[in-house]
Amino acid sequence: MEKWVIAAKRADFNQIGQQFHIDPVIARLIRNRDVIGEDKIREYLAGTVKELPSPWLMKDMEKAVDILEKKISQKAKVRIIGDYDIDGVTSTYILMKGLARIGADVDTYIPDRVSDGYGIHAHLIERAETDRIDTIVTCDNGIAAAAEIQMAKDKGMTVIITDHHEVPYREEKGERQMVLPPADAILNPKQYDCPYPNKNLCGAVVAFKYIAALYERFGVPAEELEDYYELAAIATVGDVMDLQGENRILVKEGLCRLKNTKNQGLQELIRANSLEDAKITAYHIGFVLGPCINASGRLDTAARSLALLNAKTKEEAARLAGDLTALNQSRKALTEKGKEEAIRIIETTELKNDRVLVVYLPDCHESLAGIIAGRIREKYHRPAFVLTGGETSAKGSGRSIESYSMYEELVKCADLMIQFGGHPMAAGLSIEEKNIENVRVIMTGCFGLCAKGPIVIIRPEDTFYSMVKPEDCEEIIKTHIMEGKIVERLLCKDIDGTVVKKLDELPFYKKQMRIALKNCGVIDPENIDEYIAFDGFKALEKVLTTMTRDEVIEEISKSGLRGRGGAGF
Repeated sequence: MEKWVIAAKRADFNQIGQQFHIDPVIARLIRNRDVIGEDKIREYLAGTVKELPSPWLMKDMEKAVDILEKKISQKAKVRIIGDYDIDGVTSTYILMKGLARIGADVDTYIPDRVSDGYGIHAHLIERAETDRIDTIVTCDNGIAAAAEIQMAKDKGMTVIITDHHEVPYREEKGERQMVLPPADAILNPKQYDCPYPNKNLCGAVVAFKYIAALYERFGVPAEELEDYYELAAIATVGDVMDLQGENRILVKEGLCRLKNTKNQGLQELIRANSLEDAKITAYHIGFVLGPCINASGRLDTAARSLALLNAKTKEEAARLAGDLTALNQSRKALTEKGKEEAIRIIETTELKNDRVLVVYLPDCHESLAGIIAGRIREKYHRPAFVLTGGETSAKGSGRSIESYSMYEELVKCADLMIQFGGHPMAAGLSIEEKNIENVRVIMTGCFGLCAKGPIVIIRPEDTFYSMVKPEDCEEIIKTHIMEGKIVERLLCKDIDGTVVKKLDELPFYKKQMRIALKNCGVIDPENIDEYIAFDGFKALEKVLTTMTRDEVIEEISKSGLRGRGGAGF
Protein backbone atom coordinates (compact mmCIF):
# COMPACT_ATOMS: atom_id res chain seq x y z
CA MET A 1 0.00 0.00 0.00
CA GLU A 2 1.37 3.42 -0.96
CA LYS A 3 1.64 5.85 1.92
CA TRP A 4 1.88 9.58 1.29
CA VAL A 5 3.71 11.84 3.73
CA ILE A 6 4.69 15.51 3.61
CA ALA A 7 8.42 15.99 3.10
CA ALA A 8 9.95 18.12 5.85
CA LYS A 9 12.83 19.78 4.01
CA ARG A 10 13.92 22.95 5.74
CA ALA A 11 14.03 26.51 4.46
CA ASP A 12 12.72 29.95 5.37
CA PHE A 13 9.43 29.59 3.50
CA ASN A 14 8.06 32.94 4.62
CA GLN A 15 11.17 34.73 3.40
CA ILE A 16 11.09 32.89 0.05
CA GLY A 17 7.38 33.69 -0.28
CA GLN A 18 7.95 37.39 0.31
CA GLN A 19 10.93 37.55 -2.04
CA PHE A 20 9.17 35.84 -4.94
CA HIS A 21 5.60 36.96 -4.14
CA ILE A 22 4.29 33.44 -3.64
CA ASP A 23 2.46 31.71 -0.83
CA PRO A 24 4.78 30.01 1.74
CA VAL A 25 3.02 26.72 0.93
CA ILE A 26 4.19 27.08 -2.69
CA ALA A 27 7.67 27.87 -1.38
CA ARG A 28 7.59 24.62 0.61
CA LEU A 29 6.53 22.63 -2.46
CA ILE A 30 9.36 24.12 -4.49
CA ARG A 31 11.89 23.27 -1.76
CA ASN A 32 10.53 19.72 -1.57
CA ARG A 33 11.38 19.38 -5.26
CA ASP A 34 15.00 20.21 -4.41
CA VAL A 35 14.90 23.59 -6.13
CA ILE A 36 17.43 25.47 -4.00
CA GLY A 37 18.94 28.95 -4.29
CA GLU A 38 17.60 32.22 -5.65
CA ASP A 39 18.62 31.57 -9.26
CA LYS A 40 17.05 28.13 -9.38
CA ILE A 41 13.83 29.32 -7.73
CA ARG A 42 13.56 32.22 -10.14
CA GLU A 43 14.18 29.88 -13.09
CA TYR A 44 11.55 27.49 -11.76
CA LEU A 45 8.96 30.25 -11.47
CA ALA A 46 9.81 32.48 -14.41
CA GLY A 47 12.42 30.84 -16.63
CA THR A 48 12.44 31.76 -20.32
CA VAL A 49 13.76 30.18 -23.50
CA LYS A 50 16.67 32.62 -23.41
CA GLU A 51 18.00 30.57 -20.49
CA LEU A 52 18.04 27.26 -22.34
CA PRO A 53 21.54 25.72 -22.45
CA SER A 54 23.43 25.97 -25.72
CA PRO A 55 23.07 22.86 -27.87
CA TRP A 56 26.84 23.03 -28.48
CA LEU A 57 27.41 21.88 -24.90
CA MET A 58 26.25 18.38 -25.82
CA LYS A 59 28.99 15.87 -26.50
CA ASP A 60 29.53 15.20 -30.24
CA MET A 61 27.24 18.08 -31.29
CA GLU A 62 29.87 19.81 -33.39
CA LYS A 63 30.83 16.47 -34.94
CA ALA A 64 27.19 15.64 -35.74
CA VAL A 65 26.62 19.08 -37.30
CA ASP A 66 29.80 18.83 -39.37
CA ILE A 67 28.73 15.45 -40.70
CA LEU A 68 25.31 16.57 -41.91
CA GLU A 69 26.66 19.84 -43.29
CA LYS A 70 28.98 17.79 -45.50
CA LYS A 71 26.29 15.23 -46.43
CA ILE A 72 23.83 17.95 -47.43
CA SER A 73 26.45 19.58 -49.65
CA GLN A 74 27.03 16.19 -51.27
CA LYS A 75 23.26 15.67 -51.71
CA ALA A 76 23.58 12.35 -49.86
CA LYS A 77 20.41 10.46 -48.98
CA VAL A 78 19.56 10.62 -45.27
CA ARG A 79 17.10 8.36 -43.45
CA ILE A 80 15.63 9.04 -40.00
CA ILE A 81 14.78 5.88 -38.04
CA GLY A 82 12.47 6.73 -35.17
CA ASP A 83 10.24 4.99 -32.68
CA TYR A 84 6.51 4.25 -32.44
CA ASP A 85 5.67 6.04 -29.19
CA ILE A 86 4.83 9.70 -28.61
CA ASP A 87 8.48 10.65 -28.05
CA GLY A 88 9.63 8.73 -31.12
CA VAL A 89 6.95 10.18 -33.40
CA THR A 90 7.57 13.78 -32.32
CA SER A 91 11.36 13.25 -32.53
CA THR A 92 10.98 11.97 -36.08
CA TYR A 93 8.80 14.91 -37.05
CA ILE A 94 11.23 17.47 -35.58
CA LEU A 95 14.23 15.95 -37.37
CA MET A 96 12.37 15.51 -40.65
CA LYS A 97 11.04 19.07 -40.73
CA GLY A 98 14.32 20.55 -39.53
CA LEU A 99 16.54 18.67 -41.97
CA ALA A 100 14.23 19.43 -44.89
CA ARG A 101 14.40 23.12 -43.95
CA ILE A 102 18.19 23.17 -44.42
CA GLY A 103 18.05 21.29 -47.70
CA ALA A 104 18.67 17.67 -46.78
CA ASP A 105 17.48 14.82 -49.01
CA VAL A 106 15.69 13.09 -46.15
CA ASP A 107 13.06 10.42 -45.58
CA THR A 108 11.82 8.61 -42.50
CA TYR A 109 10.98 5.17 -41.23
CA ILE A 110 9.20 4.45 -37.96
CA PRO A 111 9.45 0.75 -37.07
CA ASP A 112 6.27 -1.24 -36.64
CA ARG A 113 5.84 -2.35 -33.05
CA VAL A 114 4.97 -5.95 -33.94
CA SER A 115 6.77 -6.75 -37.19
CA ASP A 116 9.89 -4.63 -36.64
CA GLY A 117 10.19 -4.22 -32.88
CA TYR A 118 11.82 -1.34 -31.06
CA GLY A 119 14.67 0.58 -32.59
CA ILE A 120 17.06 -0.17 -35.40
CA HIS A 121 17.36 -3.79 -36.54
CA ALA A 122 19.35 -5.71 -39.13
CA HIS A 123 16.53 -5.82 -41.66
CA LEU A 124 16.20 -2.03 -41.46
CA ILE A 125 19.91 -1.70 -42.25
CA GLU A 126 19.45 -4.02 -45.22
CA ARG A 127 16.46 -2.00 -46.42
CA ALA A 128 18.49 1.20 -46.13
CA GLU A 129 21.26 -0.38 -48.21
CA THR A 130 18.73 -1.41 -50.87
CA ASP A 131 17.39 2.15 -50.93
CA ARG A 132 20.96 3.50 -51.28
CA ILE A 133 20.81 5.44 -48.05
CA ASP A 134 24.10 7.12 -47.23
CA THR A 135 23.42 8.33 -43.68
CA ILE A 136 21.14 7.06 -40.93
CA VAL A 137 20.02 9.37 -38.12
CA THR A 138 18.26 7.63 -35.25
CA CYS A 139 15.94 9.35 -32.81
CA ASP A 140 14.71 8.02 -29.46
CA ASN A 141 16.72 4.84 -30.07
CA GLY A 142 20.14 3.53 -31.06
CA ILE A 143 22.24 3.82 -27.92
CA ALA A 144 21.91 0.08 -27.21
CA ALA A 145 22.15 -1.11 -30.83
CA ALA A 146 25.90 -1.71 -31.09
CA ALA A 147 25.65 -4.75 -33.39
CA GLU A 148 23.20 -3.09 -35.78
CA ILE A 149 25.26 0.11 -35.93
CA GLN A 150 28.36 -1.95 -36.68
CA MET A 151 26.45 -3.67 -39.50
CA ALA A 152 25.57 -0.29 -41.00
CA LYS A 153 29.19 0.84 -40.72
CA ASP A 154 30.37 -2.36 -42.40
CA LYS A 155 28.08 -1.51 -45.32
CA GLY A 156 29.71 1.90 -45.65
CA MET A 157 26.96 4.00 -44.09
CA THR A 158 27.36 6.97 -41.78
CA VAL A 159 25.36 6.76 -38.56
CA ILE A 160 24.36 9.55 -36.17
CA ILE A 161 22.55 8.54 -32.97
CA THR A 162 20.21 10.90 -31.15
CA ASP A 163 18.82 9.20 -28.06
CA HIS A 164 18.10 9.77 -24.38
CA HIS A 165 17.92 6.26 -22.96
CA GLU A 166 20.37 4.87 -20.43
CA VAL A 167 23.80 4.08 -21.85
CA PRO A 168 24.68 0.35 -21.67
CA TYR A 169 27.57 -0.42 -19.38
CA ARG A 170 29.65 -3.20 -17.92
CA GLU A 171 31.22 -3.45 -14.50
CA GLU A 172 35.03 -3.46 -14.45
CA LYS A 173 36.88 -3.44 -11.13
CA GLY A 174 33.87 -1.97 -9.41
CA GLU A 175 33.43 0.84 -11.94
CA ARG A 176 30.95 1.23 -14.76
CA GLN A 177 32.40 1.43 -18.23
CA MET A 178 30.15 2.72 -21.01
CA VAL A 179 29.49 0.36 -23.92
CA LEU A 180 28.86 2.73 -26.83
CA PRO A 181 27.85 1.73 -30.35
CA PRO A 182 30.38 2.54 -33.12
CA ALA A 183 28.37 5.46 -34.54
CA ASP A 184 30.03 8.46 -36.20
CA ALA A 185 28.42 10.76 -33.62
CA ILE A 186 26.29 10.13 -30.55
CA LEU A 187 24.00 12.79 -29.09
CA ASN A 188 22.85 11.53 -25.72
CA PRO A 189 23.24 13.66 -22.56
CA LYS A 190 23.35 10.51 -20.43
CA GLN A 191 26.86 9.71 -21.64
CA TYR A 192 29.05 9.92 -18.56
CA ASP A 193 31.42 12.42 -20.15
CA CYS A 194 28.76 14.63 -21.75
CA PRO A 195 28.91 18.14 -20.22
CA TYR A 196 25.33 19.06 -21.15
CA PRO A 197 23.70 20.19 -17.86
CA ASN A 198 20.29 18.54 -18.28
CA LYS A 199 20.58 14.74 -18.27
CA ASN A 200 16.81 14.18 -18.26
CA LEU A 201 15.82 15.27 -21.74
CA CYS A 202 13.33 13.27 -23.77
CA GLY A 203 14.28 12.06 -27.24
CA ALA A 204 12.36 14.86 -28.96
CA VAL A 205 14.29 17.53 -27.07
CA VAL A 206 17.61 15.88 -27.98
CA ALA A 207 16.43 16.05 -31.62
CA PHE A 208 15.36 19.67 -31.08
CA LYS A 209 18.82 20.58 -29.75
CA TYR A 210 20.37 19.01 -32.85
CA ILE A 211 18.12 21.06 -35.13
CA ALA A 212 18.88 24.19 -33.10
CA ALA A 213 22.61 23.69 -33.71
CA LEU A 214 22.06 22.94 -37.41
CA TYR A 215 19.87 26.03 -37.84
CA GLU A 216 22.63 28.13 -36.28
CA ARG A 217 25.23 26.62 -38.63
CA PHE A 218 23.02 27.14 -41.70
CA GLY A 219 21.93 30.66 -40.73
CA VAL A 220 18.25 29.86 -40.21
CA PRO A 221 16.53 32.55 -38.07
CA ALA A 222 16.30 31.46 -34.43
CA GLU A 223 12.61 32.43 -34.38
CA GLU A 224 11.83 29.40 -36.52
CA LEU A 225 12.74 27.15 -33.59
CA GLU A 226 9.55 28.34 -31.88
CA ASP A 227 7.59 26.00 -34.16
CA TYR A 228 9.09 23.07 -32.23
CA TYR A 229 8.25 24.18 -28.69
CA GLU A 230 4.81 22.58 -28.65
CA LEU A 231 6.23 19.28 -29.96
CA ALA A 232 8.95 19.37 -27.33
CA ALA A 233 6.29 20.00 -24.67
CA ILE A 234 4.10 17.12 -25.87
CA ALA A 235 7.04 14.69 -25.88
CA THR A 236 8.40 15.85 -22.50
CA VAL A 237 5.07 15.37 -20.75
CA GLY A 238 4.14 12.27 -22.74
CA ASP A 239 7.44 10.55 -21.94
CA VAL A 240 7.13 11.55 -18.25
CA MET A 241 10.27 13.65 -17.89
CA ASP A 242 11.01 15.72 -14.78
CA LEU A 243 9.40 19.15 -15.11
CA GLN A 244 12.33 21.17 -13.86
CA GLY A 245 14.89 23.44 -15.47
CA GLU A 246 14.95 23.25 -19.25
CA ASN A 247 12.06 20.79 -19.39
CA ARG A 248 9.82 23.08 -17.38
CA ILE A 249 10.62 26.06 -19.60
CA LEU A 250 9.93 24.12 -22.80
CA VAL A 251 6.66 22.71 -21.50
CA LYS A 252 5.49 26.15 -20.33
CA GLU A 253 6.35 27.70 -23.71
CA GLY A 254 4.80 24.81 -25.61
CA LEU A 255 1.55 24.94 -23.67
CA CYS A 256 1.25 28.67 -24.36
CA ARG A 257 1.49 28.00 -28.10
CA LEU A 258 -0.50 24.75 -28.31
CA LYS A 259 -3.92 26.41 -28.13
CA ASN A 260 -3.10 28.47 -31.23
CA THR A 261 -0.82 25.97 -32.95
CA LYS A 262 -0.12 26.35 -36.64
CA ASN A 263 0.04 22.57 -37.06
CA GLN A 264 -3.11 21.39 -38.83
CA GLY A 265 -2.94 17.94 -37.28
CA LEU A 266 -2.68 19.22 -33.71
CA GLN A 267 -5.50 21.68 -34.37
CA GLU A 268 -7.82 18.87 -35.44
CA LEU A 269 -6.72 16.54 -32.64
CA ILE A 270 -7.61 19.26 -30.14
CA ARG A 271 -10.99 19.67 -31.86
CA ALA A 272 -11.65 15.92 -31.99
CA ASN A 273 -11.25 15.80 -28.21
CA SER A 274 -13.48 18.87 -27.63
CA LEU A 275 -10.68 21.00 -26.22
CA GLU A 276 -11.13 24.03 -28.49
CA ASP A 277 -12.37 26.20 -25.63
CA ALA A 278 -10.29 24.62 -22.85
CA LYS A 279 -7.13 25.90 -21.26
CA ILE A 280 -4.77 23.14 -22.36
CA THR A 281 -2.54 21.92 -19.54
CA ALA A 282 -0.01 19.17 -18.98
CA TYR A 283 -2.94 16.98 -17.93
CA HIS A 284 -4.48 17.21 -21.40
CA ILE A 285 -1.17 16.21 -22.98
CA GLY A 286 -0.65 13.30 -20.61
CA PHE A 287 -4.17 11.91 -20.56
CA VAL A 288 -6.04 13.15 -23.65
CA LEU A 289 -3.92 14.25 -26.62
CA GLY A 290 -0.81 12.18 -25.89
CA PRO A 291 -2.63 8.84 -25.67
CA CYS A 292 -4.22 9.53 -29.08
CA ILE A 293 -0.79 10.03 -30.64
CA ASN A 294 0.41 6.87 -28.92
CA ALA A 295 -2.64 4.85 -29.92
CA SER A 296 -1.67 4.39 -33.57
CA GLY A 297 1.70 2.94 -32.62
CA ARG A 298 -0.01 0.59 -30.19
CA LEU A 299 -2.88 -0.78 -32.27
CA ASP A 300 -2.08 0.19 -35.86
CA THR A 301 1.00 1.96 -37.19
CA ALA A 302 2.77 5.01 -35.80
CA ALA A 303 3.05 6.25 -39.38
CA ARG A 304 -0.54 7.44 -38.95
CA SER A 305 0.41 9.75 -36.08
CA LEU A 306 3.35 11.07 -38.10
CA ALA A 307 0.95 11.66 -41.00
CA LEU A 308 -1.28 13.66 -38.65
CA LEU A 309 1.58 16.01 -37.77
CA ASN A 310 2.44 16.29 -41.48
CA ALA A 311 -1.14 16.87 -42.64
CA LYS A 312 -1.38 19.70 -45.17
CA THR A 313 -5.15 20.18 -45.28
CA LYS A 314 -7.89 20.54 -42.70
CA GLU A 315 -9.79 17.61 -44.22
CA GLU A 316 -6.84 15.21 -44.07
CA ALA A 317 -6.02 16.31 -40.53
CA ALA A 318 -9.63 15.91 -39.34
CA ARG A 319 -9.85 12.39 -40.76
CA LEU A 320 -6.61 11.29 -39.13
CA ALA A 321 -7.47 12.95 -35.82
CA GLY A 322 -10.80 11.13 -35.77
CA ASP A 323 -9.10 7.82 -36.49
CA LEU A 324 -6.58 8.30 -33.69
CA THR A 325 -9.26 9.32 -31.19
CA ALA A 326 -11.27 6.20 -32.05
CA LEU A 327 -8.18 4.02 -31.74
CA ASN A 328 -7.53 5.45 -28.30
CA GLN A 329 -11.02 4.51 -27.17
CA SER A 330 -10.39 0.92 -28.30
CA ARG A 331 -7.07 0.97 -26.49
CA LYS A 332 -8.77 1.99 -23.24
CA ALA A 333 -11.12 -1.01 -23.36
CA LEU A 334 -8.32 -3.46 -24.13
CA THR A 335 -6.16 -1.96 -21.39
CA GLU A 336 -8.86 -2.42 -18.77
CA LYS A 337 -9.32 -6.05 -19.80
CA GLY A 338 -5.57 -6.71 -19.58
CA LYS A 339 -5.29 -4.95 -16.22
CA GLU A 340 -8.07 -7.06 -14.70
CA GLU A 341 -6.43 -10.26 -15.94
CA ALA A 342 -3.06 -9.22 -14.48
CA ILE A 343 -4.67 -8.46 -11.11
CA ARG A 344 -6.43 -11.84 -11.16
CA ILE A 345 -3.12 -13.65 -11.77
CA ILE A 346 -1.37 -11.74 -9.01
CA GLU A 347 -4.11 -12.25 -6.44
CA THR A 348 -4.55 -15.97 -7.11
CA THR A 349 -0.90 -17.01 -7.28
CA GLU A 350 2.31 -16.63 -5.28
CA LEU A 351 3.05 -13.47 -7.28
CA LYS A 352 1.12 -11.50 -4.67
CA ASN A 353 4.08 -11.97 -2.29
CA ASP A 354 6.72 -10.76 -4.77
CA ARG A 355 8.42 -7.43 -4.21
CA VAL A 356 8.92 -7.03 -7.95
CA LEU A 357 5.92 -8.15 -10.02
CA VAL A 358 6.60 -10.03 -13.25
CA VAL A 359 3.29 -10.92 -14.94
CA TYR A 360 2.99 -12.87 -18.18
CA LEU A 361 -0.13 -12.18 -20.28
CA PRO A 362 0.44 -14.28 -23.41
CA ASP A 363 -2.77 -13.19 -25.15
CA CYS A 364 -2.52 -9.47 -24.41
CA HIS A 365 -1.58 -7.08 -27.22
CA GLU A 366 2.10 -6.28 -26.68
CA SER A 367 1.53 -2.55 -27.16
CA LEU A 368 -0.51 -2.42 -23.94
CA ALA A 369 2.15 -3.94 -21.68
CA GLY A 370 3.57 -0.61 -20.53
CA ILE A 371 0.19 0.91 -19.68
CA ILE A 372 -0.91 -2.19 -17.77
CA ALA A 373 2.44 -2.31 -15.94
CA GLY A 374 1.85 1.28 -14.90
CA ARG A 375 -1.61 0.45 -13.54
CA ILE A 376 -0.22 -2.54 -11.64
CA ARG A 377 2.57 -0.40 -10.23
CA GLU A 378 -0.01 2.14 -9.03
CA LYS A 379 -2.22 -0.50 -7.42
CA TYR A 380 0.50 -2.39 -5.55
CA HIS A 381 3.19 0.32 -5.34
CA ARG A 382 5.81 -2.16 -6.50
CA PRO A 383 7.96 -2.31 -9.63
CA ALA A 384 5.96 -4.18 -12.28
CA PHE A 385 6.85 -5.90 -15.54
CA VAL A 386 4.12 -7.07 -17.91
CA LEU A 387 5.18 -9.51 -20.63
CA THR A 388 3.08 -10.54 -23.61
CA GLY A 389 3.34 -13.23 -26.26
CA GLY A 390 5.08 -12.24 -29.49
CA GLU A 391 5.66 -13.90 -32.84
CA THR A 392 9.07 -15.28 -31.89
CA SER A 393 9.53 -14.25 -28.26
CA ALA A 394 7.83 -12.62 -25.31
CA LYS A 395 7.93 -8.83 -25.21
CA GLY A 396 7.08 -6.47 -22.44
CA SER A 397 7.49 -3.26 -20.52
CA GLY A 398 8.13 -2.29 -16.93
CA ARG A 399 7.18 0.65 -14.75
CA SER A 400 9.01 1.34 -11.53
CA ILE A 401 8.96 3.23 -8.24
CA GLU A 402 11.48 5.84 -7.09
CA SER A 403 13.58 3.45 -4.98
CA TYR A 404 14.15 0.89 -7.75
CA SER A 405 16.21 1.52 -10.90
CA MET A 406 14.55 -0.70 -13.46
CA TYR A 407 17.28 -0.36 -16.08
CA GLU A 408 20.05 -1.27 -13.63
CA GLU A 409 18.19 -4.39 -12.54
CA LEU A 410 17.68 -5.46 -16.16
CA VAL A 411 21.42 -5.12 -16.76
CA LYS A 412 21.90 -7.88 -14.18
CA CYS A 413 19.66 -10.16 -16.26
CA ALA A 414 21.16 -9.17 -19.61
CA ASP A 415 22.32 -12.69 -20.48
CA LEU A 416 18.75 -13.94 -20.21
CA MET A 417 17.26 -11.38 -22.59
CA ILE A 418 17.23 -10.85 -26.32
CA GLN A 419 17.05 -7.06 -26.08
CA PHE A 420 16.30 -4.44 -23.46
CA GLY A 421 16.63 -0.74 -22.75
CA GLY A 422 15.09 2.12 -20.85
CA HIS A 423 15.37 4.33 -17.79
CA PRO A 424 15.31 3.95 -14.00
CA MET A 425 11.51 4.38 -14.00
CA ALA A 426 10.56 2.52 -17.20
CA ALA A 427 12.02 -0.12 -19.48
CA GLY A 428 11.24 -2.45 -22.35
CA LEU A 429 12.50 -5.93 -23.11
CA SER A 430 12.18 -8.99 -25.28
CA ILE A 431 12.91 -12.43 -23.92
CA GLU A 432 12.47 -16.10 -24.76
CA GLU A 433 9.40 -17.47 -23.02
CA LYS A 434 11.45 -20.18 -21.27
CA ASN A 435 13.47 -17.50 -19.48
CA ILE A 436 10.56 -15.55 -17.99
CA GLU A 437 10.51 -17.51 -14.73
CA ASN A 438 14.29 -17.25 -14.41
CA VAL A 439 14.13 -13.47 -14.73
CA ARG A 440 11.34 -13.46 -12.18
CA VAL A 441 13.55 -15.43 -9.78
CA ILE A 442 16.33 -12.89 -10.19
CA MET A 443 14.01 -9.92 -9.84
CA THR A 444 12.11 -11.21 -6.83
CA GLY A 445 14.67 -13.48 -5.24
CA CYS A 446 17.88 -11.73 -4.42
CA PHE A 447 18.23 -8.58 -6.49
CA GLY A 448 16.41 -5.31 -6.60
CA LEU A 449 15.27 -3.31 -3.65
CA CYS A 450 17.96 -4.70 -1.33
CA ALA A 451 20.79 -4.64 -3.86
CA LYS A 452 22.58 -1.69 -2.29
CA GLY A 453 22.76 -3.29 1.16
CA PRO A 454 23.02 -6.68 2.83
CA ILE A 455 20.68 -9.34 1.49
CA VAL A 456 18.90 -12.06 3.41
CA ILE A 457 18.16 -15.22 1.48
CA ILE A 458 15.40 -17.43 2.85
CA ARG A 459 14.32 -20.90 1.90
CA PRO A 460 10.84 -20.88 3.46
CA GLU A 461 10.72 -24.64 4.05
CA ASP A 462 14.04 -24.56 5.89
CA THR A 463 13.48 -21.44 8.00
CA PHE A 464 17.16 -20.56 8.07
CA TYR A 465 18.80 -17.29 7.13
CA SER A 466 22.15 -16.75 5.49
CA MET A 467 23.83 -13.42 4.95
CA VAL A 468 26.23 -12.62 2.12
CA LYS A 469 27.52 -9.57 0.32
CA PRO A 470 25.14 -8.45 -2.45
CA GLU A 471 27.73 -8.96 -5.18
CA ASP A 472 28.52 -12.49 -3.95
CA CYS A 473 24.84 -13.35 -3.75
CA GLU A 474 24.21 -12.13 -7.30
CA GLU A 475 27.10 -14.13 -8.72
CA ILE A 476 26.07 -17.36 -7.03
CA ILE A 477 22.35 -17.21 -7.71
CA LYS A 478 22.73 -15.95 -11.25
CA THR A 479 25.22 -18.69 -12.08
CA HIS A 480 22.83 -21.36 -10.91
CA ILE A 481 19.93 -19.83 -12.79
CA MET A 482 21.99 -19.76 -15.99
CA GLU A 483 22.82 -23.43 -15.55
CA GLY A 484 19.24 -24.33 -14.70
CA LYS A 485 20.19 -25.67 -11.26
CA ILE A 486 17.80 -23.69 -9.09
CA VAL A 487 14.63 -25.66 -8.48
CA GLU A 488 13.16 -23.52 -5.74
CA ARG A 489 12.44 -19.85 -5.44
CA LEU A 490 14.39 -17.68 -3.04
CA LEU A 491 12.57 -14.84 -1.34
CA CYS A 492 14.09 -11.49 -0.43
CA LYS A 493 13.17 -10.09 2.97
CA ASP A 494 14.06 -7.01 4.99
CA ILE A 495 15.84 -7.52 8.28
CA ASP A 496 16.03 -5.40 11.39
CA GLY A 497 18.43 -2.47 11.11
CA THR A 498 20.32 -3.35 14.28
CA VAL A 499 21.02 -6.80 12.94
CA VAL A 500 22.32 -5.36 9.68
CA LYS A 501 24.70 -3.14 11.62
CA LYS A 502 26.20 -6.06 13.52
CA LEU A 503 26.47 -8.23 10.43
CA ASP A 504 28.17 -5.41 8.54
CA GLU A 505 30.98 -5.62 11.06
CA LEU A 506 31.80 -9.20 10.14
CA PRO A 507 34.90 -9.54 7.93
CA PHE A 508 34.80 -11.06 4.44
CA TYR A 509 37.87 -12.80 3.06
CA LYS A 510 38.88 -13.42 -0.54
CA LYS A 511 38.30 -17.19 -0.46
CA GLN A 512 36.26 -17.53 2.67
CA MET A 513 33.11 -15.51 3.34
CA ARG A 514 31.65 -15.42 6.81
CA ILE A 515 27.92 -15.98 6.76
CA ALA A 516 25.69 -15.19 9.70
CA LEU A 517 23.36 -18.14 10.19
CA LYS A 518 20.34 -17.90 12.45
CA ASN A 519 18.51 -21.22 12.74
CA CYS A 520 15.91 -22.24 15.27
CA GLY A 521 17.53 -24.70 17.68
CA VAL A 522 20.99 -24.32 16.18
CA ILE A 523 22.07 -20.76 16.97
CA ASP A 524 20.50 -18.59 19.62
CA PRO A 525 18.39 -16.06 17.65
CA GLU A 526 19.16 -13.42 20.28
CA ASN A 527 22.91 -13.74 19.80
CA ILE A 528 23.48 -12.56 16.24
CA ASP A 529 27.22 -12.28 16.83
CA GLU A 530 27.42 -16.06 16.57
CA TYR A 531 27.96 -17.28 13.06
CA ILE A 532 29.23 -20.13 10.92
CA ALA A 533 31.92 -19.54 8.30
CA PHE A 534 31.38 -21.66 5.20
CA ASP A 535 34.51 -22.54 3.27
CA GLY A 536 34.16 -20.65 -0.01
CA PHE A 537 31.60 -20.52 -2.78
CA LYS A 538 31.12 -24.27 -3.14
CA ALA A 539 29.96 -24.58 0.45
CA LEU A 540 27.60 -21.66 0.06
CA GLU A 541 26.22 -23.07 -3.17
CA LYS A 542 25.55 -26.38 -1.45
CA VAL A 543 23.63 -24.70 1.38
CA LEU A 544 21.60 -22.45 -0.92
CA THR A 545 20.66 -25.03 -3.51
CA THR A 546 20.63 -28.51 -1.98
CA MET A 547 20.67 -28.65 1.80
CA THR A 548 17.58 -28.90 3.96
CA ARG A 549 17.21 -27.54 7.46
CA ASP A 550 17.90 -30.97 9.01
CA GLU A 551 21.02 -31.40 6.88
CA VAL A 552 22.34 -28.03 8.02
CA ILE A 553 21.79 -29.01 11.65
CA GLU A 554 23.49 -32.38 11.07
CA GLU A 555 26.55 -30.80 9.43
CA ILE A 556 26.91 -28.27 12.24
CA SER A 557 26.58 -31.03 14.80
CA LYS A 558 29.29 -33.09 13.08
CA SER A 559 31.65 -30.15 13.18
CA GLY A 560 31.02 -29.70 16.88
CA LEU A 561 30.16 -26.06 16.33
CA ARG A 562 27.36 -24.43 18.25
CA GLY A 563 28.49 -20.86 17.84
CA ARG A 564 31.49 -18.98 16.49
CA GLY A 565 33.74 -20.96 14.16
CA GLY A 566 34.24 -22.40 10.68
CA ALA A 567 32.92 -25.44 8.87
CA GLY A 568 34.21 -26.71 5.53
CA PHE A 569 30.94 -28.10 4.16
